[in-house]
Amino acid sequence: MSLSLLNPVALGLTAIGLTLGLAGTAQADPFLPVQNLTFTQFNPGGTPPKAGFTAANPVGWTGGTGLIAIDAPGTATDFTNGQYGVWGPFADPPPGGNFIQADGNPIFETSFNQTITGLTAGQAYTLTFWQAAGQQSGFSGATTEQWKVFFGNGTNTVDCSTDPCTITTTNQEADSPLMNTPSMGTHPWELVSLSFVADATSDVLSFLAWGNGGTTVNLPPTVFLAGVNSPAVPEPATLSLLGVGLLGIGGTILRRRAKRKTAV
Repeated sequence: MSLSLLNPVALGLTAIGLTLGLAGTAQADPFLPVQNLTFTQFNPGGTPPKAGFTAANPVGWTGGTGLIAIDAPGTATDFTNGQYGVWGPFADPPPGGNFIQADGNPIFETSFNQTITGLTAGQAYTLTFWQAAGQQSGFSGATTEQWKVFFGNGTNTVDCSTDPCTITTTNQEADSPLMNTPSMGTHPWELVSLSFVADATSDVLSFLAWGNGGTTVNLPPTVFLAGVNSPAVPEPATLSLLGVGLLGIGGTILRRRAKRKTAV
C-alpha cells in the first residue's frame, strides 16, 4: 500500500477514533451500579416469568406487590399465572432479557426497590433504562404512562384518599418522559436517562409505575421497564459522525484509484 493512500486512511481512522472518544467522554458521570439489570436472576423457589413480581422473587429487588409482573420475552400479551396481557403486537425490549409490566393505577401496585451500595456521597450517577407502555387487552381509552423514580434513604408515601393520588417523598425524584398510548394500542420502547446524586454510601433506588397522572380510574394504563443501566445505543449524532468518517475514507480511496487509472 502506498504512503499517499495510507495517509488519508490513517487520517480518517484518527477522525473516527476521536469521534468515538468524544462519544465516550460525553457520559461524564458513572452509571449507578444496579444489580440484576434484566431481571433474569431469581431467588430459590421463585416462579419463572411470566409471573408476579413477588412470586418470581428477583435477586436484589424488593417490594413490587400488586399487579406487577416480570415478563419473559414474547409474553407481554399473555394471560398467565394470574397476570394480564396488553393489546398486541408488543415488541420485546431492545436490550433483551426479561422486563417489568406494571399496572399504572396507584391503588393496584407498589414500588419495587433495590439498595445500592458502594456509592460516593456527593457523586452524581447516571441511571438509564428502557420504557414502553400499553393497555390491558379488552379495555379501551387513551392513556398516559411514566415511571416515577426515587433515590435516597427517605420515605415515599402514596395517598389515594382523593383522586388523583398524590405522592409525598423525602427522596430525590426524577420522572421519566410521559408516554401517550392510543386506545387499544401500545407505546414503543424508548431509552431514558436520569441523574441522581448519592447522599450516602448506600441509597435506595425505587421505581413506581404512574398512569394517567395518578388517577384511580381503571382503563388501565400499563407501564413497562427493561434493561436498567444496559449499555446505551449510540446517539444518532455520533452515528452520523462515524458515517461521515467512513464515507470520507471511501471517497479518498476511490479518487486515488481514479487518478491511477487516468495516469495509465
